[in-house]
Amino acid sequence: MDFKNGAELLAVCEAEHISISEAMKRRECELGETTTEEIMKRMQRVLEIMKHSAKTPLKEPGRSMGGLIGGESQKIDRHYEEGRDICGPVLNRAAAYAMGVLEVNASMGLIVAAPTAGSSGVVPGLLLALADEYEISDEQLCDALFNAGALGYLAMRNATVAGAVGGCQAEIGVAAAMAASAAVELRGGTPRQCLDAGSIVLMNMLGLVCDPVRGLVEYPCQNRNASGVANALVAAELSLSGIRQLIPFDEMLDTMYTVGKRLPAELRETALGGCAIAPSACAACGACASAALPV
Repeated sequence: MDFKNGAELLAVCEAEHISISEAMKRRECELGETTTEEIMKRMQRVLEIMKHSAKTPLKEPGRSMGGLIGGESQKIDRHYEEGRDICGPVLNRAAAYAMGVLEVNASMGLIVAAPTAGSSGVVPGLLLALADEYEISDEQLCDALFNAGALGYLAMRNATVAGAVGGCQAEIGVAAAMAASAAVELRGGTPRQCLDAGSIVLMNMLGLVCDPVRGLVEYPCQNRNASGVANALVAAELSLSGIRQLIPFDEMLDTMYTVGKRLPAELRETALGGCAIAPSACAACGACASAALPV
């Protein structure tokens, strides 16, 4: 069960006639020398934290440490409750949850890095919204998280999930790929469709830079978590409809990594390029020394 890439994971699933989540659970049991009950207990704790960080800001919005975000998830939720939304229940609620997690993270609350703090809203955002709409049980959500974890593991093993190494495509992109794969399994898709969905996400988010204003994981990070949810949802829909991805997950992951390493340093979490040096962002920052900005 110690699969090293997507091709090996798919081979295991097809040979054993199991889902990606089941393959990941067996791997964790074998390598950790523990039981299914124990790893499920740990994942239930992960789910509990995700629920709290996603839903609390809808009722109790808080300001971030840097002061750039706070209250956005509640605004989206109210927009939906007033019947003025245009995205529908799944995407609207998923965006609200995703942005809520970033509010909790930016105010020093407890979140699950999935796979990073800056992208921590995507996976819970989409999965909890699907649970609301389709009455999915906590046990099913835990299985979906094992599915997401498998793709996150492959990304960390074969590429990167760090914005400082590969740009935001490595953070939000991988998080959205994890969410898309998990969503496909939740809705009855095959392991191959799960990996196709992950590959579609990475393709669609290829080249996304990491440019945090003031160097903080607040803005544009929060908005991009909501966008990551949308990308994941579209990719899952495409894959479930039977649309195959030309480029396999492993190749797309390698492509993302190659592109990320070629991004200039200014666009890899240094706050010296992109949105971080827009005039309005610099004005909001205040503390930035003009000499630190590119000429």
